[in-house]
Amino acid sequence: MRNHALTISSVDVRAVLLPLKRPVVSKVGLFSEWPMILIDLHTDEGVIGRSYLEPYLKQSVAYLAPAIRDLVERFKGKPTSPFDFFQQGRASLSLVGLEGISLAAVSAVDMALWDALARAADLPLAVYLGGTLGPVPAYNSNGLWLTDPASLGQETTDLVAEGRFKGLKLRLGRDRLKDDIAAIEAVRSAGGDEILLMVDFNQGLTLDRALRRCRELDDQGLYWLEEPIAYDNLAGYCRLREGLRTPLQIGENFWGPRAAHQALAQGATDFIMPDLMRIGGVTGWLRTAAIAAATGVPVSTHLYPEVSAHLMRVTETAHWLEWQDWADPIVREPYHVKDGNIVIPDRPGNGIEWAEEEVRRFSYPA
Repeated sequence: MRNHALTISSVDVRAVLLPLKRPVVSKVGLFSEWPMILIDLHTDEGVIGRSYLEPYLKQSVAYLAPAIRDLVERFKGKPTSPFDFFQQGRASLSLVGLEGISLAAVSAVDMALWDALARAADLPLAVYLGGTLGPVPAYNSNGLWLTDPASLGQETTDLVAEGRFKGLKLRLGRDRLKDDIAAIEAVRSAGGDEILLMVDFNQGLTLDRALRRCRELDDQGLYWLEEPIAYDNLAGYCRLREGLRTPLQIGENFWGPRAAHQALAQGATDFIMPDLMRIGGVTGWLRTAAIAAATGVPVSTHLYPEVSAHLMRVTETAHWLEWQDWADPIVREPYHVKDGNIVIPDRPGNGIEWAEEEVRRFSYPA
């Protein structure tokens, strides 16, 4: 099949502020609303590529949206070649840095470029990338925050029922060990001993506390311990791995493939979970997945389930998809989970179409 040649024309950048069914209560902050930046990349040929970013802070829209618009304006009239764009886009912003806002803007456009190309070929993204459609194992990350352990039992039952999940994300890092253990026991009591618990500390511990807390929890049968300390303390993660039986998980804060390589080269983690906004979009993911495959390290996802599901189908060491339905209100046909697996629809590109009425309802200045 011969790919359709496309040319970058313009971009529409909009923002929404969505209410969360279960507010985020974690060491990184408290959020009852969730900002998203919606990208519609137009081409001269009439094909539109879509993507979105989850920038965490609603005020970040004010500086990310202009960066995305400026980047597309710079590449107006050029072909939709994601690999070239990834290199040239980063280079064009290198004077203000290769990470942070620069890479987030590149990631937003990169995801939209891949979507446009797959749509032009009339293929789902996974198929366009050389893979197939099929089930992707997922765990539910829509709750179990740092709330009262007594409230976690009913929430566990609800979360499992949302897709017959076999794994759940549980946040830990309370001041007292007994409260973390109470949270684990509450979830296990409601979800059963077979439920897999992916535990996230959201970088909430100092190294000295993490060394103690992780070892104290090492006999709890947890699936992984995620980001106990600051994400950039790779030496600290190497120390944490010493003597622990429970695997460590990091990676949502890798800014680009080289950061992933540095962590793996130092032996700082057992698993990785790149975030599409930070890793460099689809292009950054593909390069990171190759690095992980060379070392045999399992790769999970962080946020962006609609795009990440496709990428897991072409990732050699694919592990778990993090399921969050936070984008569902503004997606016309949301993805679904069945028997603990995300179901990738047989639609061109990443399958995202906006529910325009809801976009207008939750509109936020961009």
